[in-house]
Amino acid sequence: MKKIISSILSILIIFALVGCSQVEDKNENKEESSSKYPMTIVDSYEREVILESEPNTIISIAPSITETIFALEAQDKLIGRTDFCDYPENVSNIESIGSLTEPNIEKIVELNPDLVIASTHFKKEVLEKLEEADIKVLVLYGPESFEGVYEVITKLGTVLNKEDKANEVINSMKETVDYVVNKVKDKEKPRVYYVVGFGEYGDYTAGKGTFISQIIEMAGGENVANDVEGWQYSIERLLEHDPDMLICSEHFDTKKGIQEANGYKELTAVKEDRLFEIDNNLLDRQGPRLADGLYKLAKIIHPDLF
Repeated sequence: MKKIISSILSILIIFALVGCSQVEDKNENKEESSSKYPMTIVDSYEREVILESEPNTIISIAPSITETIFALEAQDKLIGRTDFCDYPENVSNIESIGSLTEPNIEKIVELNPDLVIASTHFKKEVLEKLEEADIKVLVLYGPESFEGVYEVITKLGTVLNKEDKANEVINSMKETVDYVVNKVKDKEKPRVYYVVGFGEYGDYTAGKGTFISQIIEMAGGENVANDVEGWQYSIERLLEHDPDMLICSEHFDTKKGIQEANGYKELTAVKEDRLFEIDNNLLDRQGPRLADGLYKLAKIIHPDLF
């Protein structure tokens, strides 16, 4: 009987110690969090945004910001997002505040977040209206490069008290980027045309100076549209180049449309089934999935290497 009582007491003591340890950990986390605030962040509009305490309710007005918040495992703070924020799938459970360029200001005010985080395409007049309603806004976007993406992830990690997770995400991205770049190094570069838009409203691609053009090169391809700057192209110029392959969005039946479009259907790559699809969001959104986009693009361009 004494042995049984002794065993029970031992177990109770262990649970008590574990409980104390957990309480101490929670208290330490609270103290660590509170010691970082108030915090001043200089945003992409060169504004000094002061956060008095860790923001616990956030509205995202950019798909890239939403994806980064999920990557940082801070989605429990997210109470609003735009109609364009469609990844990951369970983001649909979070209330929408409207479009990217015309968010519903009344809805944002009603939700009363601790912080609104926006990115490119965010209009300054929307910012001014939110500030008039005493809503704190942080605008974050970096240069169109991997370094720019790392910069935004780092700042979000700081704001959300997720620095360690931010470093983990960035290191994982860098590993993928290094792997791809080293894998395609010194390999023959197929000539690639990336379809952004086509048809009656004009032909668009990623020309010289665009980030997608840079990603094509990093993935081991030669961007045939590097002979123009910006996004607009011409079907005549494309027919003249007759690239080795075309890459288009996997959404909106884009591939089928290209296969039936005048001019495009005359291209050798289209005739010989070298028109490939990719989730363009992986390349268009300056967020944590960008490295995956590079990998998938490289796999299309150099299927024998991956």
